[in-house]
Amino acid sequence: MRNLRSIGIAAGLALSVSVPALNAFASEPTVPPVPATFPAEGKIKYVARDSILEFKALPEYHEPDWVTEKYVKTGKLPPVKDRLPKEPLVFKTANMPNGIGVYGDTMRHVIGGRPEGWNYGAGQTQGWGGIDIGLSECLTRTAPLFQVEAKDTEPLPNLAKSWDWSKDGHKLTMHLIEGAKWSDGVAFNADDVMFYWDDEVVDPNVSPLNGATPETFGVGTTLKKIDDYTVEWTFKDAFPKQYLYAMAYGTFCPGPAHILKPQHPKYSKNTYDQFKNAFPPEYMNMPVMGAWVPVEYRPDDIIVMRRNPYYWKVDEKGNQLPYLNELQYKLSTWADRDVQAVAGSGDFSNLEQPENFVASLKRAAEANAPARLAFGPRLIGYNLRMNYSANGWGNPDERSQAVRELNRNEDFRKAVTMALDRKALGDSLVKGPFTAIYPGGFSSGTSFYDRKSTVYYPFDLAGAKAELAKAGLKDTDGDGFVNFPAGTAGGKNVEIVMLVNNDYGTDKSLAEGVVAQMEKLGLRVVLNGLNGTQRDASQYSGRFDWLIRRNDQELTSVVQNTEQLAPVGPKTSWNHRAPESGEVDLMPFEKDLVDIVNKFVASEDNDKRASLMKEFQKISTEHVYNVGLTEYPGALIVNKRFSNIPQGTPIFMFNWAEDSIVRERVFVAADKQAKYELFPQELPGKPGDKGPM
Repeated sequence: MRNLRSIGIAAGLALSVSVPALNAFASEPTVPPVPATFPAEGKIKYVARDSILEFKALPEYHEPDWVTEKYVKTGKLPPVKDRLPKEPLVFKTANMPNGIGVYGDTMRHVIGGRPEGWNYGAGQTQGWGGIDIGLSECLTRTAPLFQVEAKDTEPLPNLAKSWDWSKDGHKLTMHLIEGAKWSDGVAFNADDVMFYWDDEVVDPNVSPLNGATPETFGVGTTLKKIDDYTVEWTFKDAFPKQYLYAMAYGTFCPGPAHILKPQHPKYSKNTYDQFKNAFPPEYMNMPVMGAWVPVEYRPDDIIVMRRNPYYWKVDEKGNQLPYLNELQYKLSTWADRDVQAVAGSGDFSNLEQPENFVASLKRAAEANAPARLAFGPRLIGYNLRMNYSANGWGNPDERSQAVRELNRNEDFRKAVTMALDRKALGDSLVKGPFTAIYPGGFSSGTSFYDRKSTVYYPFDLAGAKAELAKAGLKDTDGDGFVNFPAGTAGGKNVEIVMLVNNDYGTDKSLAEGVVAQMEKLGLRVVLNGLNGTQRDASQYSGRFDWLIRRNDQELTSVVQNTEQLAPVGPKTSWNHRAPESGEVDLMPFEKDLVDIVNKFVASEDNDKRASLMKEFQKISTEHVYNVGLTEYPGALIVNKRFSNIPQGTPIFMFNWAEDSIVRERVFVAADKQAKYELFPQELPGKPGDKGPM
């Protein structure tokens, strides 16, 4: 097969090129336009990091009266003080927008996903929409950091209550919370942490849901148990504080080893598929460290979660959290989530589908509207990501291999980005000052974004066709689509299969817009629309040419999941990975990106880190590493009866808003509570039993 990398490859277009040298284009690369102002954007109230929480013992502890009466006094549960750690995590009152809360009520969610099961560490989705966030607790926590100034930003303690660095910075000793228990009363300790590391993250046959790999925590990193409440990390680089972010949701959230370990192939006769599927959605009362436990699942109807009687967090008066007794997740569609939240039949939604913006704003403006709506910064962006692996990831056939070689051709990538009318793509989603032109790279709402370091190739169809010709592609059969060169993929039309998530209307609308605009360029793009779990499987296994992907944390916060910015390891990148045996076949500019990411992770100098990310943004956008499509703000829709919702909460930054609002602190005032609980005064039962206790 002819190597397309050698066809018509020209030197990359430098920013310093003079106008005469650009006579092949109707426009030259520039910086992106300044986005329109957006008056509805909410403003974040910044606080000191140490004002959020602490670990300490309190003189006394409390719980809902019905728990004491029905469960403690009847001997079904120990007293609350015996169910809490020696020093529980205490949320400080000063950081609670409405102060100490009261017990009662439920939060009704609507989601579009469907659960595979409860084995998060083996890759099973619980349906998204905040379910996994309600169940999982991780070594550190980052979601509330949206309200912390950049200079003060460092992950908050969580399951790891504190940590110490060795003098040379290569070892990190983590002290786990002592005396905390899983929701079934079994002690949490270092064995749970080590099972997650050794038998899920490190085991090549297991893929945790959010993609954790050993490289997520640094190439060559090791972890060992010191004692029941102490673990020790060893890193190749000195003081890589960056990895503290990777220890938060969703890449270091250990599951209950006492339940999972007996099903793992290393300790049983199970296959890995049997291990992954050992806890289907019908398996109730799965032990968790989170504030709520799954107690009811009705297929295609609802998931119900009840308060965890062993939850290990309290307020400053010693009230065991959460305040809310129940979470409900109606299984519907993502679009219906917004509709129901605005109407008041749902309580909470991340308004992220721009097609619903105008109607939601109009309804929220009405005096009798049940929900309030607040927009945040433009942190929702969409990229077209190309599969750059030319050495076997996903076992491509001849056509797919030829497309991958094209993807690695910079002239081809420039043709694609210049053929995109981004304003039209944005307007197709929603009219008004919502969407903005997004060339790719970092979201404009992150503190690391620098417009002057961002290279934007404006819409120029004629120039795009010229770039396509430079890449060696011509329409040899006159049907309007360019062909592979003779001897490559049979000289047939260049056909590109683009993976898209069928669960979201926005994803499908953008994909259809890309298909139409690429047709004008002369590229035939075919959609492979799959639901979330199938789409994830296709992406992680490398079975795609292009994919539409919403921006992840590395592009919205930069400091979280930073390793996913570039292929620093064989499986860190979303769209460029190594096959089972082999290394990532890096392009020359990718080597620079990898070097920048590694320097960023190893640096403690904030000014240097900011400078490195400016350099990353310039190289990434200049070489069209990812093809940006559009970006826009999201809005938080929350029923007005809920209190303790932080001002200016973004729907997605370090994590989703379900975590950012700190749901375990959210409450409903007594005079606003309604009878929405489906299992009032009931607690989770034994693992595997049907329904609550």
